Amino acid sequence: MPWPDKKPAGLDAHEKTSIGKGVFRKCDGCGETLTAEAFEANFEVCTLCGQHHKLGAPGWRRLLLDDGELEEWDAHLEPTDPLRFADGKPYPARVTSSQKSTGAKEAIEIGRAKMNGIPFAYGAFVFAFMGGSMGSVVGEKIARLFERAAERHLPVVLLQASGGARMQEGILSLMQMAKTVSARERLRDAGVPFVSVLLHPTTGGVAASFAFLGDVNIAEPKALVGFAGPRVIETTIRQTLPEGFQRSEFLLEHGMIDRITGRLEMKAEISTILRHLGGHGPRSARA
Repeated sequence: MPWPDKKPAGLDAHEKTSIGKGVFRKCDGCGETLTAEAFEANFEVCTLCGQHHKLGAPGWRRLLLDDGELEEWDAHLEPTDPLRFADGKPYPARVTSSQKSTGAKEAIEIGRAKMNGIPFAYGAFVFAFMGGSMGSVVGEKIARLFERAAERHLPVVLLQASGGARMQEGILSLMQMAKTVSARERLRDAGVPFVSVLLHPTTGGVAASFAFLGDVNIAEPKALVGFAGPRVIETTIRQTLPEGFQRSEFLLEHGMIDRITGRLEMKAEISTILRHLGGHGPRSARA
């Protein structure tokens, strides 16, 4: 007696029923599984618990900029290999790989845009590009962002998400800390507002230089912000750190930041701040 045919009616024996990779994703906050489309439509914020997941540079442009349009500055700049560094893989090969995967020349984009009709100078780190690390080109573009904004009297909004200085450029990457802070001071001298937005994670040389120097410092909920990671600190001082240490809620409680703002409210919040700071015209008009 032959075995019964278990093949569903109308299904060829060579066909497979499967769900494509990446259709569903698990939330890091509540652990629930949602469609990838649901995350993307809500700018990577979980619709169930509000957990903020990493949002790429294109997503931030769509969220914050009017019509998602950015008049990009210095997009042609890309890193060289001054130290001929290799850590199992040559530095130029790592750069090329990141450029192919992200479509960006470097770990930051800068330019001129509008937010609710307010013209401003915009900068956003590309964390997917070597962890948003700051090398010579990133430092140069941040310095140019501040300097150009000072010349044109445009308020600056800079979104940071970085693992810190780029080790493949050694001391040259560390020098960017002083250069960017100096450029930020020239922006202050010109009386132009600077809103610093701290995303998850903002660490290392970025956190230790310009990230906390905004006229207003805003962070996303539960963002990790600090110079060194908690595990490194615990290993160094041999003590257990307080719960929630270096998270944005801890920093707000201890006076390190001014506001915690959810991603979906970020555009309205920043544009309101820019209006209060007078970021809508030349310095003479504001005065």
